[in-house]
Amino acid sequence: MTATILPNPKQLKALIELSTSAEHVFVTGAGGFLGKAICKMLRSVDIKVTGFARGNYPELELMGVEMIPGDICDFNTLKTAMQGCDLVFHVASKAGVWGSKSDYYRPNVDGAKNIIQACNTLNIKHLVYTSTPSVTFDGIDEAGIDETQPYAKTFLNYYGESKALAEQMILSANSGQLKTVALRPHLIWGPEDPHLVPRVIERAKKGRLKLLGKTDKLVDTIYVDNAAYAHILAGVNIGRDNAECAGKSYFISNDQPITMATMLNNILACVDLPPVTKRIPTSLAYGVGALLEWSYHLIDKKEEPMMTRFVARQLSTSHYFNIDAAKKDLGYQPLVSIEQGMKALKASLLEQKN
Repeated sequence: MTATILPNPKQLKALIELSTSAEHVFVTGAGGFLGKAICKMLRSVDIKVTGFARGNYPELELMGVEMIPGDICDFNTLKTAMQGCDLVFHVASKAGVWGSKSDYYRPNVDGAKNIIQACNTLNIKHLVYTSTPSVTFDGIDEAGIDETQPYAKTFLNYYGESKALAEQMILSANSGQLKTVALRPHLIWGPEDPHLVPRVIERAKKGRLKLLGKTDKLVDTIYVDNAAYAHILAGVNIGRDNAECAGKSYFISNDQPITMATMLNNILACVDLPPVTKRIPTSLAYGVGALLEWSYHLIDKKEEPMMTRFVARQLSTSHYFNIDAAKKDLGYQPLVSIEQGMKALKASLLEQKN
């Protein structure tokens, strides 16, 4: 695994406090981008970690993570894997912008039900859930919103809809027996990012990367180690007798809103690609997305369309959040700035190239 900027004294302090309340931590989606970062932090202070994922991850096993293969929709396998754990980070989910309702509901909604049931059956008392700001997004600007923003009334894809249902279910499960909390990181990125970074670079190389609309809107992003650190802090807080975060959701970010153009061009600069300057009207992108969605459904094509209504709205609206609640209740402050993170990303991409 590529070296990261951390450890940091604040992160180490949080991890040490966590180790006093959680002897054995369970991480779903341990093989994913964020899941790996959480596992790495936990193992840095020798906390016992069991990881749950569908694939094989020898890298995690070398860290000392006990990896158990399985599907979160298989309750019996999940329950067996969770035995002996006292804190759960439920990170696993199906992300993306394209797919059928069952593609998303089965892992995201049914999976959450299984996690809650297993926690209650095994008397596990603490659950930290990885949600998403997409639970509030209904296609319009989100400029500095906080957790008082209601869930979206209309969703443009099944990902946001399924995650909203799962988040509500998990927060509703908060009780004296099981304390729960949900975190909403936005646009996680950093070294070894398998999603945003390679997609941006690939589209730029093919000449398919474009900006939407006449003006650039501000967006929040979060460096992967900051997202993992926020989860650690939530694990610390949820383990306290007077847990302020119990039953609540929190937006988390780098607290550095930037334009989407700046973010994309920062990534491109890491591999010495020219900045993106071409623009297309938002209305055109939305219309193309609607047409492609209709035609793909008509012929039952499984691949993701080049454009969807959700992506058109996502790339042409503001997405930045007031994270005062996370600062107050969790003590969260980003440890790695965007500038520091981009340096680490550039170094990792150069290492991969060589």
